[in-house]
Amino acid sequence: MEEEKVVREGTSIAEPPKDRPVRVYADGIYDLFHFGHARALEQAKKSFHNTYLLVGCTNDEDTHKYKGKTVMTDEERYESLRHCRWVDEVIPDAPWVVTQEFLDKHQIDYVAHDALPYADTSGAGKDVYEFVKTIGKFKETKRTDGISTSDIIMRIVKDYNQYVMRNLDRGYSRKELGVSYVKEKRLRMNMGLKKLHEKVKKQQEKVGEKIEIVANTARMHHNEWVENADKLVAGFLEMFEERCHKMGTAIRERIQERLMGQPLIGFIHDKDDDDDDYFYDDDTDGEETYDDDG
Repeated sequence: MEEEKVVREGTSIAEPPKDRPVRVYADGIYDLFHFGHARALEQAKKSFHNTYLLVGCTNDEDTHKYKGKTVMTDEERYESLRHCRWVDEVIPDAPWVVTQEFLDKHQIDYVAHDALPYADTSGAGKDVYEFVKTIGKFKETKRTDGISTSDIIMRIVKDYNQYVMRNLDRGYSRKELGVSYVKEKRLRMNMGLKKLHEKVKKQQEKVGEKIEIVANTARMHHNEWVENADKLVAGFLEMFEERCHKMGTAIRERIQERLMGQPLIGFIHDKDDDDDDYFYDDDTDGEETYDDDG
């Protein structure tokens, strides 16, 4: 690692100690502690090979005076920092502006923060980190895009009614949420209408899916018929021809049976008739006698 790095014209980073861990200090409000805060502290912790990270957090009085109201109390903010893996020590009631006296008291080698200027208590718009930047003890960290305490609060404000209903459903009273009786009833009615709308929408989507399935099935069968029409017709004709052939064969066999049986029947009939006309008379002397009416 380079022992010196120019951060702006006329200013350089002081050389870190080599016989002990480098004591790096990071400060802030840390309201609604989120992963953007954690990443900034991670950068501060990893700014040197052997780093002892001290994190200062301002109290409610100074924060509300110079920045505005917080969601969490100072004690809650201190406790959140203590559970961050990168933090070695938390300094409560941290000063709004870092001074040489504060640096000496805590043996701080560097102050880590993003490079954006933050107004001090003078009201003149001076950067609270101007002093540490001048003496070469400022280590810049990068902010995480897309996440900040202000962004989180804006999300809550934007969807305020939904969060009110969420907490009413979870058992909070309207008084605890600072909501009037009329507003509570209006919110419940609106949420009921919204749920009904969502339910109807889901049913419409289900019906649409079923119609699509039926349509796809019909198209599939139609396509199968078109693709297999020739095969189906050929198969039908083949089956029809085979059955016609069998039927024709059966008819011919029946006719042949009739034709073959007819002469036999006639022969038998003539023989019987001859037997009726031809007989022997036992009373004669052996002469044949014929009965001939003609």
